[in-house]
Amino acid sequence: MDGFFYFRQMKWISKKFEELNTKELYQLMMLRQEVFVVEQTCFYQDADGKDEQAIHQWAVDEEGEMVAYQRILPPGISYKEVSIGRIATKMKIRGKGYGRPLVQKALEYIEKEFGNVDVRISAQTHLKPFYESLGFVFTGKDYLEDDIPHSEMLYKVK
Repeated sequence: MDGFFYFRQMKWISKKFEELNTKELYQLMMLRQEVFVVEQTCFYQDADGKDEQAIHQWAVDEEGEMVAYQRILPPGISYKEVSIGRIATKMKIRGKGYGRPLVQKALEYIEKEFGNVDVRISAQTHLKPFYESLGFVFTGKDYLEDDIPHSEMLYKVK
Protein backbone atom coordinates (compact mmCIF):
# COMPACT_ATOMS: atom_id res chain seq x y z
CA MET A 1 0.00 0.00 0.00
CA ASP A 2 3.03 2.25 0.43
CA GLY A 3 3.35 2.64 -3.36
CA PHE A 4 -0.32 3.51 -3.75
CA PHE A 5 -0.13 6.22 -1.10
CA TYR A 6 3.07 7.60 -2.57
CA PHE A 7 1.48 7.68 -6.03
CA ARG A 8 -1.34 9.82 -4.67
CA GLN A 9 1.29 12.29 -3.44
CA MET A 10 2.82 12.74 -6.90
CA LYS A 11 2.30 15.98 -8.75
CA TRP A 12 2.12 15.55 -12.55
CA ILE A 13 3.23 18.44 -14.76
CA SER A 14 3.13 19.04 -18.55
CA LYS A 15 4.89 21.99 -20.19
CA LYS A 16 6.08 23.07 -23.60
CA PHE A 17 9.78 23.90 -23.82
CA GLU A 18 9.24 27.67 -23.72
CA GLU A 19 7.21 27.27 -20.50
CA LEU A 20 10.03 25.51 -18.63
CA ASN A 21 11.95 27.51 -16.09
CA THR A 22 15.70 26.99 -15.73
CA LYS A 23 15.32 24.83 -12.60
CA GLU A 24 12.88 22.48 -14.37
CA LEU A 25 15.11 22.25 -17.44
CA TYR A 26 18.11 21.49 -15.23
CA GLN A 27 16.20 18.80 -13.29
CA LEU A 28 14.93 17.05 -16.41
CA MET A 29 18.36 17.04 -18.03
CA MET A 30 19.87 15.75 -14.78
CA LEU A 31 17.31 12.92 -14.52
CA ARG A 32 17.83 11.91 -18.15
CA GLN A 33 21.62 11.89 -17.73
CA GLU A 34 21.34 9.95 -14.46
CA VAL A 35 19.28 7.21 -16.11
CA PHE A 36 20.47 7.06 -19.71
CA VAL A 37 24.12 8.08 -19.43
CA VAL A 38 25.30 7.12 -15.94
CA GLU A 39 23.13 4.08 -15.02
CA GLN A 40 23.20 2.59 -18.49
CA THR A 41 26.81 3.65 -19.11
CA CYS A 42 25.77 4.92 -22.51
CA PHE A 43 27.62 7.94 -23.78
CA TYR A 44 25.49 9.80 -26.28
CA GLN A 45 24.36 13.31 -27.14
CA ASP A 46 21.17 13.69 -25.06
CA ALA A 47 20.55 17.26 -26.17
CA ASP A 48 19.44 16.27 -29.66
CA GLY A 49 17.69 19.44 -30.84
CA LYS A 50 14.21 17.97 -30.30
CA ASP A 51 13.53 19.28 -26.79
CA GLU A 52 12.53 22.72 -28.05
CA GLN A 53 9.66 21.14 -30.03
CA ALA A 54 8.61 18.74 -27.27
CA ILE A 55 5.99 18.68 -24.58
CA HIS A 56 7.78 17.72 -21.37
CA GLN A 57 5.93 15.73 -18.71
CA TRP A 58 7.14 14.76 -15.29
CA ALA A 59 6.16 13.83 -11.77
CA VAL A 60 7.54 15.34 -8.58
CA ASP A 61 7.33 13.72 -5.18
CA GLU A 62 6.36 15.33 -1.85
CA GLU A 63 9.79 16.97 -1.57
CA GLY A 64 9.51 18.48 -5.06
CA GLU A 65 12.08 16.13 -6.59
CA MET A 66 11.54 15.17 -10.22
CA VAL A 67 11.26 11.37 -10.10
CA ALA A 68 9.71 10.49 -13.49
CA TYR A 69 9.99 12.15 -16.90
CA GLN A 70 9.11 11.78 -20.59
CA ARG A 71 8.79 13.96 -23.64
CA ILE A 72 6.13 13.98 -26.33
CA LEU A 73 7.15 14.91 -29.86
CA PRO A 74 4.61 16.11 -32.43
CA PRO A 75 4.32 14.25 -35.74
CA GLY A 76 7.19 14.66 -38.19
CA ILE A 77 9.99 15.10 -35.66
CA SER A 78 11.12 11.56 -34.81
CA TYR A 79 8.43 9.69 -36.76
CA LYS A 80 5.50 10.57 -38.98
CA GLU A 81 3.35 9.84 -35.90
CA VAL A 82 3.37 11.53 -32.52
CA SER A 83 6.04 9.90 -30.38
CA ILE A 84 6.96 9.52 -26.73
CA GLY A 85 10.58 9.28 -25.71
CA ARG A 86 13.18 9.75 -23.00
CA ILE A 87 10.86 7.87 -20.63
CA ALA A 88 12.75 7.67 -17.34
CA THR A 89 12.14 7.03 -13.66
CA LYS A 90 14.54 7.50 -10.78
CA MET A 91 15.93 4.28 -9.38
CA LYS A 92 14.26 4.86 -6.00
CA ILE A 93 10.75 4.59 -7.45
CA ARG A 94 11.29 1.79 -9.99
CA GLY A 95 9.20 -1.32 -9.52
CA LYS A 96 6.56 0.61 -7.58
CA GLY A 97 4.12 1.11 -10.45
CA TYR A 98 4.93 4.67 -11.56
CA GLY A 99 5.94 3.87 -15.14
CA ARG A 100 2.39 2.91 -16.10
CA PRO A 101 0.71 6.18 -15.01
CA LEU A 102 3.60 8.13 -16.57
CA VAL A 103 2.99 6.65 -20.03
CA GLN A 104 -0.79 6.85 -19.54
CA LYS A 105 -0.40 10.59 -18.84
CA ALA A 106 1.35 10.94 -22.21
CA LEU A 107 -1.37 9.01 -24.03
CA GLU A 108 -4.07 11.15 -22.37
CA TYR A 109 -2.23 14.35 -23.31
CA ILE A 110 -1.76 13.17 -26.89
CA GLU A 111 -5.45 12.37 -27.28
CA LYS A 112 -6.43 15.76 -25.86
CA GLU A 113 -3.95 17.78 -27.94
CA PHE A 114 -3.63 15.74 -31.16
CA GLY A 115 -6.86 13.72 -31.23
CA ASN A 116 -7.13 9.98 -31.77
CA VAL A 117 -3.77 9.40 -33.43
CA ASP A 118 -1.27 6.55 -33.50
CA VAL A 119 1.83 6.88 -31.30
CA ARG A 120 5.25 5.39 -32.14
CA ILE A 121 8.04 4.75 -29.65
CA SER A 122 11.57 3.40 -29.65
CA ALA A 123 11.51 1.08 -26.62
CA GLN A 124 14.46 -0.61 -25.04
CA THR A 125 13.85 -4.22 -26.06
CA HIS A 126 13.76 -5.60 -22.52
CA LEU A 127 10.77 -3.29 -21.84
CA LYS A 128 8.62 -4.64 -24.72
CA PRO A 129 6.29 -6.58 -22.35
CA PHE A 130 5.69 -3.43 -20.29
CA TYR A 131 4.74 -1.38 -23.36
CA GLU A 132 2.63 -4.23 -24.76
CA SER A 133 0.68 -4.20 -21.49
CA LEU A 134 -0.16 -0.56 -22.26
CA GLY A 135 -1.43 -1.37 -25.76
CA PHE A 136 1.72 -0.86 -27.84
CA VAL A 137 2.43 -3.43 -30.56
CA PHE A 138 5.86 -4.47 -31.79
CA THR A 139 6.33 -3.39 -35.42
CA GLY A 140 8.89 -6.12 -36.17
CA LYS A 141 11.78 -3.67 -36.26
CA ASP A 142 14.62 -4.36 -33.79
CA TYR A 143 17.83 -2.33 -33.90
CA LEU A 144 20.75 -1.09 -31.85
CA GLU A 145 20.58 2.49 -30.66
CA ASP A 146 23.76 3.62 -28.91
CA ASP A 147 24.67 -0.08 -28.49
CA ILE A 148 21.42 -0.81 -26.60
CA PRO A 149 18.84 -3.16 -28.20
CA HIS A 150 15.67 -1.27 -29.09
CA SER A 151 12.33 -2.23 -30.61
CA GLU A 152 10.02 0.02 -32.54
CA MET A 153 6.47 -0.12 -31.14
CA LEU A 154 3.18 1.43 -32.19
CA TYR A 155 0.11 2.36 -30.18
CA LYS A 156 -2.71 2.09 -32.72
CA VAL A 157 -5.90 3.95 -32.12
CA LYS A 158 -8.81 1.60 -32.55
